[in-house]
Amino acid sequence: MSIDVVELARSLIACRSVTPADDGALAVLDRALTGLGFATEHLSFGPAGEETPNLFARLGSSGPHLCFAGHTDVVPPGDGWSADPFGGTIRDGLLFGRGIADMKGGIAAFVSAVSSLLAQRPLNGSVSLLITGDEEGPARHGTKDVLPWMVEHGHRPDFCLVGEPTNPMHLGETIKIGRRGSLNACITIEGTQGHVAYPHLADNPVHRLIAILGELTGRELDRGNAHFSASSLQVVSIDVGNPATNVIPQKASAVLNIRFNTEHRGETLLRWIEACVERHAPGRGRIESQISGEAFLTEPAAPVRALQDVIARHTGNAALLDTGGGTSDARFITSVCPVAEFGLVGATMHKADECVPVADLETLVGIYRDFLEAFGL
Repeated sequence: MSIDVVELARSLIACRSVTPADDGALAVLDRALTGLGFATEHLSFGPAGEETPNLFARLGSSGPHLCFAGHTDVVPPGDGWSADPFGGTIRDGLLFGRGIADMKGGIAAFVSAVSSLLAQRPLNGSVSLLITGDEEGPARHGTKDVLPWMVEHGHRPDFCLVGEPTNPMHLGETIKIGRRGSLNACITIEGTQGHVAYPHLADNPVHRLIAILGELTGRELDRGNAHFSASSLQVVSIDVGNPATNVIPQKASAVLNIRFNTEHRGETLLRWIEACVERHAPGRGRIESQISGEAFLTEPAAPVRALQDVIARHTGNAALLDTGGGTSDARFITSVCPVAEFGLVGATMHKADECVPVADLETLVGIYRDFLEAFGL
């Protein structure tokens, strides 16, 4: 069965799978995959009544084993569209729809690529897909929970390709081989409220917080390395909630984010923040933190080089090996197998009138198909 990339992409777009809703997106994909001979498993993880829908599918049982990972959930469409965001409109060679770039188009292209290869011959190994409905949301019970299930059931891949839209403006520009880590921290300093005319009877938490932020922002975390730019600490909010000009407030808080490279671990950075808070506000500081992902790097070995070669043949571009941008589910996958990311152009993702050229979809099918063969399948 040969699967048309445009028709599958439009079928996926028609599902209003605004996270955490699925609206039948995984069922559309299941039908396409079972038609190709895949064995599929619907996996739900999370609290009762709030489970995250996930799909795992595999064709073949031997090696090499290539896994394709992605997500069918999308962000809300918002306003300002010139076409129905779930209509799959084609106009002037562009396919419009929420999630077509991020990343229903990439999923459709991979499935179409597998169908194209199977139309010629059987696989020489195994292909699997790990598709979650929880990537645009908190990402607690999607890929992160499916991976242990895969390992437990003998589905550890040799390599994983994530179909995120990695290209800024033109197809073939960029392959992601790593991502920076991300640490969020909310620092709250408790003081003693009082009259500004009698500061000796109060303890101003704002002054202590300013000193803390000054020390934190004043440190050069690193200068980057061969694959990563320098780590960056950014203060994103400072809140006191004090409407009066003659009152020293009782507390003050600030929120910061650190995007860090492989020179650091999240826990080490958190210990540094804690020590700084304790120096300037002993016994008066509270920190709420979340490490949403550690920095990682996939060494550009044979699979990455093969992907570069295939991209060059189809697009004429020498794809840059990059580690910039935000986080993705690759941060979870790296603990199980080597992982890289390559997909469509992301210039319109999360915007009104999200769209991709139909020609790019068809080219991506060719890239994925040839990568399957280059991988030994």
